Amino acid sequence: MIKYDLHSHTTHSDGQLSVEQLLLRAVEKNIDVFAITDHDTIAAVKPAQAYIKNESLPLTLITGVEISTKWESFEIHIVALNVDINEEALTSLLTIQQQKRAARAIEIGRRLEKNGFDGIYEQAQELAGDAQITRAHYARALITRGVATTIPGVFKKYLGRAKTGYVPSDWCDMKTAITAIHAAGGVAVVAHPGRYQMSNKWLRKLLSQFKDAGGDAMEVAQPQQAPTERQFLGGLSREYGLLCSQGSDFHFPTSWLELGKNLYLPKDCQGVWQTWEGQEGVTHE
Repeated sequence: MIKYDLHSHTTHSDGQLSVEQLLLRAVEKNIDVFAITDHDTIAAVKPAQAYIKNESLPLTLITGVEISTKWESFEIHIVALNVDINEEALTSLLTIQQQKRAARAIEIGRRLEKNGFDGIYEQAQELAGDAQITRAHYARALITRGVATTIPGVFKKYLGRAKTGYVPSDWCDMKTAITAIHAAGGVAVVAHPGRYQMSNKWLRKLLSQFKDAGGDAMEVAQPQQAPTERQFLGGLSREYGLLCSQGSDFHFPTSWLELGKNLYLPKDCQGVWQTWEGQEGVTHE
């Protein structure tokens, strides 16, 4: 069966592997169809396409990007898959998103420095390299200063909602993101719907409004997931008429999260790839 992983990140956003390192790891983990979905940027796509071609890697790359949106009081991520990366509607939106990311990064740095973390913006910038600074870069910088030992720990103390370094997002709405994705010929997918810390009632409201806005699919399978959650999300996909996707949301290797690990769809779920010409098959439980 074809092995899919349709959600991953490189050093072009908050991942810790370069494009080349990530692609080689995907091959090592026997991924067949792979998407790089960096946050609000498609900068990794062309280098990835060139590397796969030049090295004759046995890997099909699906173009992608993870777009941050604002819905109610939540930041909802929408993965765009199989998009035309040259479509102006998409590239224009991503330019605006990047400008908002840059402004937020500066404000986060200002707030943290005001609270005693001198030079934290410059440190995060060094970690980000040529990419936009993200909260993950700030978290890694703060870990080196001994305030916590893990990224979730830093978010809990400094970067999460209502904490010292929290800056509310000003992202586009879901409809704007979906419209741009469709203009680029792509499929709009709600990313990791089980991780938004909302009740089932609110999750149903999100999926209903996402579908009404033209959304196409939702992620159902991820590595760190109880079978009951996977079955529940699969049921919601059928209830709201959404296709199903799967992805590791890989940022860096850990003992509990890996490319392609534990990725399969529940029975009776229609994979998002079934809309793509020449792509058939799915690993079911």
